Amino acid sequence: MTQIVADDLNFAAMTDSLFSASFLLTSLFAAALCLSLVLRYWLSSRQIRHVAQHREAVPAAFADSISLAAHQKAADYTLAKARLGLFEMALGAAVLLGWTLLGGLSALNQALIPFTAHGMGQQLALLVAFVVISGAIDLPLSWYQTFVLEQRFGFNKMTFRLWLADLLKSSLIGALIGLPIAALILWMMATTGKLWWLWAWLFWMGFNLLLLVIYPTLIAPLFNKFAPLEDETLKARVTALMQRCGFSARGLFVMDGSKRSAHANAYFTGFGAAKRVVFYDTLLAKLSAPEVDAVLAHELGHFKHKHIIKRIISMFALSLAGFALLGYLTQQVWFYTGLGVQPNLASGNDALALLLFMLVMPVFSFFIAPFFAQLSRKHEFEADAYAVRQTSAQDLSSALLKLYEDNAATLTPDPLYVRFYYSHPGASERLARMQGVASAAR
Repeated sequence: MTQIVADDLNFAAMTDSLFSASFLLTSLFAAALCLSLVLRYWLSSRQIRHVAQHREAVPAAFADSISLAAHQKAADYTLAKARLGLFEMALGAAVLLGWTLLGGLSALNQALIPFTAHGMGQQLALLVAFVVISGAIDLPLSWYQTFVLEQRFGFNKMTFRLWLADLLKSSLIGALIGLPIAALILWMMATTGKLWWLWAWLFWMGFNLLLLVIYPTLIAPLFNKFAPLEDETLKARVTALMQRCGFSARGLFVMDGSKRSAHANAYFTGFGAAKRVVFYDTLLAKLSAPEVDAVLAHELGHFKHKHIIKRIISMFALSLAGFALLGYLTQQVWFYTGLGVQPNLASGNDALALLLFMLVMPVFSFFIAPFFAQLSRKHEFEADAYAVRQTSAQDLSSALLKLYEDNAATLTPDPLYVRFYYSHPGASERLARMQGVASAAR
């Protein structure tokens, strides 16, 4: 009798402990979600007010370069995106609550069990069903952004047929690549012991490095055409600049970005010997040769300061911490019950753990996003300074102003909004820094 009473007391204590841990996680998650929503709404409201208040006049520093019509278009475009962002924020929060505390993910898992065998088949089915449902929820917003918002401001160049083809191709590639990766990670979780998260992390990092190599030559050409740069004068300038900077690439390419958007850009892609320079055709149509030089020198500055390597190392470290945390949480019943999910008793819960982790972590990581944004802006300042020393502050300034104008990027963002979200500095601050670097170099 005494043993029975002791066992009952132990069971009651375990039950109370589980309930307390679950309640604590529920409370933390709900508080973090509410706080993030309030903060995001406040920041967006500040941005909307600040841009609207400065809509009627071009800032004095840009009065000779940007027309009032272009300034007002940028303001209107920024306001339209911000208001759509508020709707997306509300919808995203509702969907997140639906999946978690309101029991959507648990219900989906239970609904699939009668139609799938226990084990890997059931878990992969859960991942696929989740991705399909989430994609269907996001689809109307994607359509609206492309064919209403971007169309209204003259940026969209896509036809519905091309948009649909992109959707089908990206879905097919995602399935062909994602399903084997998901199956392998689930297999590691089930068979490699308590340190599965370390093996999964090593595999994930290896895959990401491989993707840096194969993406430019195997995946990107499925969506765009990449033709060698044919302008011999520009090619000679770019090659001379790269040699002066001690940089080599496998080729200089022009991408047909104009078939989808009027936005302009240039970038490096690939890794190691597979690096290549890619110019949007829209960029070459809008910038002079010296301005193209300056934009390219900015990108070279990222390599000279090893920003790419630093970001890869940061990604390695953060993902390692994430996998380690996931490795711990998968073993905790309160992780599931505290987020509205009833764990499986007859089969594994690895897919449930992966989905819950991906759903919940952005809520908490939101609060450290400003630190990464600040680091990114610091890198942009360093790349600008390098470009100014290699080319000309005037050419880089005029190129950036053209890009700001053509991309309808506002010249008057809210300063606090910039500090929290922007990965690139605001126009005023950025151009002032460049002029300071140029003055110091004289």
